Amino acid sequence: MELAYKVVYSKRKSLTISVERDRSIVVKAPEGTTLEKIHRVVESRKLWLYEKTRHAQKYSPLPHPPGKELVSGESLPYLGRHYRIELVAGDGGIRFEQKFLVPQALAGKSAAFRNWFVARAEEKILPRVKMYANSLGVTYKEAKVGDGKYRWGSCTPNDNVIFNWRLIKAPMFVIDYVVVHELAHLIEPNHTPRFWNIVNAQAPTMDKAKAWLQKHGALLEQDI
Repeated sequence: MELAYKVVYSKRKSLTISVERDRSIVVKAPEGTTLEKIHRVVESRKLWLYEKTRHAQKYSPLPHPPGKELVSGESLPYLGRHYRIELVAGDGGIRFEQKFLVPQALAGKSAAFRNWFVARAEEKILPRVKMYANSLGVTYKEAKVGDGKYRWGSCTPNDNVIFNWRLIKAPMFVIDYVVVHELAHLIEPNHTPRFWNIVNAQAPTMDKAKAWLQKHGALLEQDI
């Protein structure tokens, strides 16, 4: 059976293959790489690709229930814990004081919470990127928070690093693992033993973080 895959050409020096969370296969290849060579590499990784695209836990269809309503008594995850929502009088923005204080004017407006999460992700994740980049001795062009539907983070061929805003719902040790994972690709583009050694040296709770994402990934993927 032939594997379907998407090819993305760039100025990178090496060829890499990744499996997205929606089971699609993406091949990132240096400009000028022939389709024959790409096909040979994909064929050589066929068993690994079949295993990854059929991983029951990570890639099974996720239940996407409707988003939660912004009503008193409901709760939402933030940095690995669930906090209660309390509607308060007046307008203004959402406040966090070991619970979410939501103005009545924003009741039912889930976009307000999404914006709040994005702002907190920029506030808390981006400084970690700078810190770990210094520790690893790597440089990146730009670090930003984005809306990747099937990835927690990515390192682009242009040395930009992008992180899913939904990560702000996860514990800090999970955020740190994802940050280190993407920055480590600036040293080693493939998931080689050397790559995992680099990640584990900077994020010693790597295995715990990977297990957390396996278990709670569906929760993170909800918009709120």
